[in-house]
Amino acid sequence: MFFRILADLVIIFHFTFIVYVLLGGLLGLWRKWCLLIHLPAALWGVIIEFEGWICPLTPLENHLRFAGGLPGNQGGFVEQYLVPIIYPRTLTSGTQWILGGIAAAVNIGIYWFVLSRSHDS
Repeated sequence: MFFRILADLVIIFHFTFIVYVLLGGLLGLWRKWCLLIHLPAALWGVIIEFEGWICPLTPLENHLRFAGGLPGNQGGFVEQYLVPIIYPRTLTSGTQWILGGIAAAVNIGIYWFVLSRSHDS
């Protein structure tokens, strides 16, 4: 049970990180220094998709599931609703390029918006 809880926490963190990669630049509207923290995360998210790498959180989650005697990615709410978003069955290299492009475009748009608002102030 302990390892399943840890695995679920990893997948929730993973999902939260993905949302942060996509939208965390908006924190720059609150404090500009947030962009310095977000930019490396956004670059990581785009690069990992373009290169087809596996995020280190994925093997960690699977290790915790196996340590708890569970198969990877099956079970409750987390597995039912979050896992298919993070690990779609149709994930291909082409899909990863599209996702990376979306992540890059969203972040470029957010940074443009945030930085242009700071010049207007």
